[in-house]
Amino acid sequence: MKITIIGTGYVGLVSGTCFSEFGHEVICIDKDSGKIRELQTGTVPIYEPGLQNLVQKNIQENRLRFDTDARKAIPWADTIFIAVGTPSTRRGDGYADLSFIYEAAREIAPLITEYKLIVNKSTAPVGTARQIARIIRETNPKAEFDIASNPEFLREGAAINDFMRPDRVVIGVENDRAAELLRDIYKPLYLIETPIVQADIETAELIKYAANAFLAVKISYINEIASLCESLGADVITLVKAIGLDGRIGSKFLHPGPGYGGSCFPKDTLALIRMAQEQGTGARIVEAAVEVNAAQKARMIKKIRDSLGGNEAGKTIGILGLTFKPETDDMRDAPSLTILPVLLEKGAKIQAHDPQGMDEARHYLPVGIEYKENPYQVCDGADIVVLMTEWNQYRALDLERIRSLMKKAVFVDLRNVYDPASMSALGFTYSGVGRS
Repeated sequence: MKITIIGTGYVGLVSGTCFSEFGHEVICIDKDSGKIRELQTGTVPIYEPGLQNLVQKNIQENRLRFDTDARKAIPWADTIFIAVGTPSTRRGDGYADLSFIYEAAREIAPLITEYKLIVNKSTAPVGTARQIARIIRETNPKAEFDIASNPEFLREGAAINDFMRPDRVVIGVENDRAAELLRDIYKPLYLIETPIVQADIETAELIKYAANAFLAVKISYINEIASLCESLGADVITLVKAIGLDGRIGSKFLHPGPGYGGSCFPKDTLALIRMAQEQGTGARIVEAAVEVNAAQKARMIKKIRDSLGGNEAGKTIGILGLTFKPETDDMRDAPSLTILPVLLEKGAKIQAHDPQGMDEARHYLPVGIEYKENPYQVCDGADIVVLMTEWNQYRALDLERIRSLMKKAVFVDLRNVYDPASMSALGFTYSGVGRS
């Protein structure tokens, strides 16, 4: 199968690379000529474990190419995937910015000279695929094509495995021809018996939002329970283990922390709320999850401040981890973006480390933060150390060395990586999330 991917962001690059690994011929196109030049040499501009090796392999095997010229890539392909960004609008009202999707549709339309399957893989509100079809028909009335929706379910840090061994593949189609083409593209997954969920286009578009909103609700729920545990002297880790063993609940996404972030949950929950409001229906549970998430980040600021005796002015705070989760360099809506500016504004000195996210962090966080080469430099002279992101390399730190480097042995663990009793035995004043 010949596949063209429009957009070489996170979703487009991972999807195109994995499709080529399936054995398809793939061209990924983007208007950013600098990015394309890097990709042509096998250099990947984002951090995702395993992605660069897979890109280089498929370039060498002539299944994966990168270009800026849609005039070649669109006519060449059997199937065209739109995988461009759909950020929230700057108004912050939950509406998704669909301008890049519609621009891609206008670019595709005049280049259709024979049948094409146009697949939207970008996360977009219900009705977007129909709008893509309308734009193409208005621009090129003679175009022969079908439109489809194929939402992605890629976790940053585990995207290759999620694509190659997914829980399910969702295809939203209008007819058998489009369905068969998409099933052929994903045929390699039949060997591992991956469920293919076929739906109408509108249902497929809504599935992605419903899934992400449900996971966001689970995170906010357990963060509220963690707060209750702290008030009552209970332990949230034992609680999570017990309720997670219930098959109806499960243990995934029941990990207390500083709140969810990233490129999906914040914007997708807001978008679902906006869609529900426009239809006159309620999304009150999701609205509550969004409110809890914002409150959780504020609560983490108070936790850090209280651990410093109520005042951070003039204190040195060491931060371990800046990205919203480990195994990614993505800083979008990371809890650190809410927490650190407040502490800095109130007079704290902040020194921080992240294994992959420091270059990105410089674009998002205010000037004044000192970025360190390793975790131990972060702890040197610190009044308090805050573990913000649970990178593996922070799970086995030399705690005695850290204790000796710090001005005061105060450790705030926002990811519950360490055991409170063990930390206390080492001489730390330790605070976790939802732990007595």
